[in-house]
Amino acid sequence: MNLQQLIIKTEEVMKSRIEKMKNDFGLLRTGRANPQLVEGIRVEYYGSQVPLKQVAAISLGDARSIEIRPWDPSSLEAIEKALQKSDVGITPTNDGKMIRLNIPTMTEERRKDLIKVIRKMAEDFKVTLRNDRRDAIEKLKKAEKGKEISEDERIRQENLIQKLTDTYIKKIDDTLSSKENEILTI
Repeated sequence: MNLQQLIIKTEEVMKSRIEKMKNDFGLLRTGRANPQLVEGIRVEYYGSQVPLKQVAAISLGDARSIEIRPWDPSSLEAIEKALQKSDVGITPTNDGKMIRLNIPTMTEERRKDLIKVIRKMAEDFKVTLRNDRRDAIEKLKKAEKGKEISEDERIRQENLIQKLTDTYIKKIDDTLSSKENEILTI
């Protein structure tokens, strides 16, 4: 068993979990404009369904609005229709050249509910990281049983995996804290 590869693979898996969490957090409507809210919406474009980000430039007008400028002006209506059908819950405004989405402010109750949701999401990601740690440690124990590594080496590697897990759990906590502040300061 190549121990270094096990550590590298475990770290890659944990890193991908953090990226997934950040992406999932970005999809939540927090009252602040975020292009991630709409870039994955499927638009009917010349007979096929394509993501919005492939047919239009998506930018922030200001902290509370998203501007969508289609590269092909004839697709403006299809984009507007896709936005209306989506579950984003924001009514698009079409001025003939671009579509603007104005993000409404959140109520205090909605903010509290959203914080509960993101805390639950963060806890789920922590559980996933702990499962990744457990899987890596089980591989180490199998290697020790098969006399591939010594007990001392297994313990050393377990400590490395634990430090890795602690690092990524801290990243989850930092990301959660940042998102909570974003929700509360709008």
